[in-house]
Amino acid sequence: MKDTISASRNLDRIRRYCLAAGLDGLTSKPELVELAVHDYVNALAEQVGIGDADSLYCYTVPMLSADGSCPVAGEMSPVPYDLTGILGGRGDVTTRRLALLERLVERAQEVTGASWLGIYQRRTGVSGVPVLVKLSYMGLPSRAEFPLTPEFAHGSTNSTVGLSGRAMVIADVGHHVESGGGYYVCDPKVKSEACLPILGEAGGAIGIVDAEAEAKSFFGEERLASLAALCIVLPAVLP
Repeated sequence: MKDTISASRNLDRIRRYCLAAGLDGLTSKPELVELAVHDYVNALAEQVGIGDADSLYCYTVPMLSADGSCPVAGEMSPVPYDLTGILGGRGDVTTRRLALLERLVERAQEVTGASWLGIYQRRTGVSGVPVLVKLSYMGLPSRAEFPLTPEFAHGSTNSTVGLSGRAMVIADVGHHVESGGGYYVCDPKVKSEACLPILGEAGGAIGIVDAEAEAKSFFGEERLASLAALCIVLPAVLP
């Protein structure tokens, strides 16, 4: 009986997330998301070693244009981005959580086949403006922070989802841009994108998961279910 009640609660929680995030197609199929949740939980149960802690905190980022709005093609910053400051320092718990995030990103990329996938958390930037900061990712180097402002959201899927708490699934990036949709171009090869919110207990977005692919209409039901499951698991893992 207890197992039945627990399973029912899990399915209700999944439905609530999908409804709040605007993933209407998944609200009637919570079992699909639940299977993916179990897969991520199992991935976290595996031994996760910490070799070089610096690699968890520091990563390469592209040079940005003078106004900071877009990357300069092919040019990398000589100074890697360091998460230490925005995370309030380095400690055993934070390092452990970053290692777990890396494991989740690896599993999500393996399951979905996305060419790029990253986890971002809402934090306060050095200027005092809320930002989405990239904690872990797989794929080409990309900017570390996305300002959570209406102005920046006009050209950024990440910022839009971070502000609204509602998922955006773009089947055809080219058509989306031609139709006037805002889009932050990091890799011109990207043809489709799925950006989902990580929701806190109060209902607002505490982060996002962003995934991209080099094929149109890449993020169908099963891949979205996997990304939704990741977003449901992440609040317990974020630093």
